[in-house]
Amino acid sequence: MVLLPLLLVLLLSVVTVTSETKTCEDAQKTCSVITCGIPVTNGTPGRDGRDGLKGEKGDPGQGLRGLQGPPGKLGPPGNTGAPGAPGPKGPKGDRGDIQFPKKGFFNYCPGLGSGQPHLFFVISVQTFSLGKKSGKKFYVTNGERMPFSQVKALCTELQATVATPKNAEENKAIQDVARDIAFLGITDEVTEGQFTYLTGGRLTYSNWKTNEPNDHGSGEDCVIILKEGLWNDISCSSSFLAVCEFPA
Repeated sequence: MVLLPLLLVLLLSVVTVTSETKTCEDAQKTCSVITCGIPVTNGTPGRDGRDGLKGEKGDPGQGLRGLQGPPGKLGPPGNTGAPGAPGPKGPKGDRGDIQFPKKGFFNYCPGLGSGQPHLFFVISVQTFSLGKKSGKKFYVTNGERMPFSQVKALCTELQATVATPKNAEENKAIQDVARDIAFLGITDEVTEGQFTYLTGGRLTYSNWKTNEPNDHGSGEDCVIILKEGLWNDISCSSSFLAVCEFPA
C-alpha cells in the first residue's frame, strides 16, 4: 500500500520535467536570446559614453535677473599712454600780496615805503647786486654793459641817476661797486670841453687820468671810471657798466 503513493509521485515528476523541456525547446525556436534553465542576474555597469555635440544657445529665461556678482581682482597696471593735448589757458589769477622789507633799499630811496610801494621799482632794484653806501648816496649795479643812453634810461626808471662822484670818498665807493669800467653821470654834450653833471652844474670834483679828457676823434662826450678809479672821456655809444645812484 505504501508503494502505490510513491509510484504516483514519481510518475508526476517525469511528466512535469518532460513538459518543461518541451516548453523550453519551443521557446528556443522563437527567441534565441533566452537561455533556458539558467537564472538571469544584473551585470556590472558599462563605460560612460562620449559627450555629445554642444547644443545651441537657449532663449533667455523668464523672470528677474540675478544680482551682479562681486568685482574681480584688480588687473596689472597698463602702459602709460601718450600725453594729451594741452588744455585751454586758465583765467588770470588774483594779484599777490607783496611783502616790502622794513629795511633795505627803501632806506635810501625817498618817497618809497610800505605805504607807497612801486612794484616796478622793487623788481628792478632787486636785480642789482648789493650796493655800497657813501655818505648820503647809495650805489648799485646790475653788472650789465650798455650804451650811455640805456644807462640813463635804466637809472631813471629806478627813480635814480647815473652814479656821479663829487668827492674822493664817493669816487672810491663807485669804484668798489663797479669793479670794472663804468659810466659816470658826467658829459660835455651841451658844450664841448665843458663837462657838467647830468643833474646840472659844473664839476666840483674830478679825477682825470693823465692827458685826459682829450676828446679823441671829436666824439668823446661821456665819462667813464676805470678800474683804478681814474676818469677818461669816451664815446657815449660805447658799452660800459651801469651804476645807479640813490640819495640815502
